[in-house]
Amino acid sequence: MQFINDKADLVTEAIDGLIAGSGGALARLDGYPHIKIVIRADWDRSKVALVSGGGSGHEPAHAGFVGPGMLTAAVCGEVFASPSVEAVLAGILAVTGEAGCLLIVKNYTGDRLNFGLAAERARAQGKRVEMVVVDDDVALPDLPQARGVAGTLFVHKITGVMAERGDDLDTIAARARDLIPRIASIGKSLSTCTVPGSPREDRIPAGKAELGLGIHGEPGVEQIDFKGADDAVATMVSRLPDGKADRVVLINDLGATTPLELSVLTRAVHRAGLAAHVIGPARLMTSLDMHGVSLSVLDLKDDEADLLAAPTPLSAWPGLSAFADPTIKPLPDGLTPIAPIRSDNPRTKSIIRTVCDLLVDAEAELNALDAKSGDGDTGSTLATAARALKSDLDAMPLADLTQLFPALGNALSQTMGGSSGVILAIYFNAAGDACANGASVPDALRAGLDRVMEVGGARPGDRTMIDALAPALDALPRGLDKAAEAAREGADATARIGRAKAGRAAYVPEANLTGHADPGAEAVARVFEGLACA
Repeated sequence: MQFINDKADLVTEAIDGLIAGSGGALARLDGYPHIKIVIRADWDRSKVALVSGGGSGHEPAHAGFVGPGMLTAAVCGEVFASPSVEAVLAGILAVTGEAGCLLIVKNYTGDRLNFGLAAERARAQGKRVEMVVVDDDVALPDLPQARGVAGTLFVHKITGVMAERGDDLDTIAARARDLIPRIASIGKSLSTCTVPGSPREDRIPAGKAELGLGIHGEPGVEQIDFKGADDAVATMVSRLPDGKADRVVLINDLGATTPLELSVLTRAVHRAGLAAHVIGPARLMTSLDMHGVSLSVLDLKDDEADLLAAPTPLSAWPGLSAFADPTIKPLPDGLTPIAPIRSDNPRTKSIIRTVCDLLVDAEAELNALDAKSGDGDTGSTLATAARALKSDLDAMPLADLTQLFPALGNALSQTMGGSSGVILAIYFNAAGDACANGASVPDALRAGLDRVMEVGGARPGDRTMIDALAPALDALPRGLDKAAEAAREGADATARIGRAKAGRAAYVPEANLTGHADPGAEAVARVFEGLACA
């Protein structure tokens, strides 16, 4: 499923949405549905017009780059289909004054023919029109005519700044023709794309990546084993031509690559030493929802770095940055707690070991219980922390509870993932403070729980570990047996609570909760039961 209405209206509705969100900066020609052209609302024809376009599905290219310092107009076809000659001609005539017009065309047969014929017809009407064809794709070296892909955006930006500052058509066209041979691009993807109204073509099997596939989902040069982001980047870099030290790389998300992945890929590009400057990573010229990335390089000359870095109000353009090694600053003082003085207490050590062993033994069952209402990792989280705590016991201040409780909290905060480690760190640090102020062990443990409820917001009845821990601590002054009974009753009661009010289960439907105890409460009950039997 996709967030569309009628497939036939997809492109026109998308254009209307783009214009509606532009704050009045964009307009369109009145030619729907066959003529779909986005133009600058402030254009006065006094400068050279830049017109580009092609099939839709590559957003934000091309309409997203219409604005000061880039394109004057974008001629939009249907998804992956070249716009008609009439549409291109309408775009030329709408924006071209005495200064003339430059057509920037990607090297696909339909685009070349339709833009080329429209240029001829515009010239016949007395318009000054130049056309350049971008052929930056190096993935298929044996092709007689290489495809035009994301490297086209270098031409948009550099010539767009030149047009904005008032350069003449001959100068702009000459710069574009000088740029194009210095641009090279290659892409790699883990999936094809989903054309609206059609099923996805699953030609890329699991564990494989396709190198050099086109921005319309065309098959690439080969499918190769996927071995991670670094290897993917190394493969692409090896296919790009050698260049100058002063080079820029454009890192382009082909549609469905997450920002997290793109940052990992950018790290790999930087470490590969491919370029001195970077544009992106960003979605610039996509292929609908393709899970892939492309790299485009340009060997810089003259003032081209300044032209690429020139400001533009277009949010789709990420700007130019210089690659730099990560700056690493020292950690602030006071972050690491003062290490406690080691001391021994065999009884305390035995209790902690027993608790750790109980949690390790319950790992699988707690994971299975958590899978009913969460992501199935409660048992693993507790068991991992328990194993780490057992290995550190000999370094703990076991004979001094005022030091031991904070030491336990600090250790658990470092070994338990998610919010669990933080909660227990708060719990044990508060218990340690209470101990230092003369509270008994049961009262100190209760003080820790009060602090957790204050900070975390959960209360008994909210379907969390507190439903077992609170009654257990209330009963603890009467003995471990009573505490274990209270903990078990509290844990079992959570299976009858269909709506959680705190914790991760608060986002889970009632049907997933009813009949299953909260895994945190179950863990508490098992600890008290195990201690009572020890």
